Amino acid sequence: MSEEIKDIIAGLEQRIRLYKTKLHDLQRKLEKVEGEIKTTTRYLELAETLYRVEVEKAGLLLQGGGVGEGERERKGGDVGDPSQNILLERTKYAGLSVPQAAILFFKERGGAIHAKEIYRQLEAGGVRIRGKTPVTSVATSLSRDGRFRKVSPNTYQLVEEAGSQTPLGSNP
Repeated sequence: MSEEIKDIIAGLEQRIRLYKTKLHDLQRKLEKVEGEIKTTTRYLELAETLYRVEVEKAGLLLQGGGVGEGERERKGGDVGDPSQNILLERTKYAGLSVPQAAILFFKERGGAIHAKEIYRQLEAGGVRIRGKTPVTSVATSLSRDGRFRKVSPNTYQLVEEAGSQTPLGSNP
């Protein structure tokens, strides 16, 4: 009878190991799926936010014929609640390249601007700048684009503002 009990115990021990291994594998899969859920949820929230912003922009264009920020203030109409205004600021350059977003920023601000400030504003406006040295990435992008002129170390100006005849939309 003791041989039979030993076989039963060995079989049970084997099943326990098998179930522990399976449980461990399932827990790893669960962690992976939970991570994917979090990531997908973030992307969904961002997509919904951008959707609302674009719908709002489209509504403004249809209502006001493309009224700009300054014109809205002069007309006395503050569009949306403060959270929408914050959201618009955080996404105003989203989806644009560094030079495209920089042109918009230069048009708003004007003058010569240091690459560090350009980087801060573009990042705050939703531009994704990858790399270990994002300020250098911004400076390099602007240096390679004929629509910008370097006026001092890491400081740039729109060529149009500098008095050149180069149109903003062209890249010589």
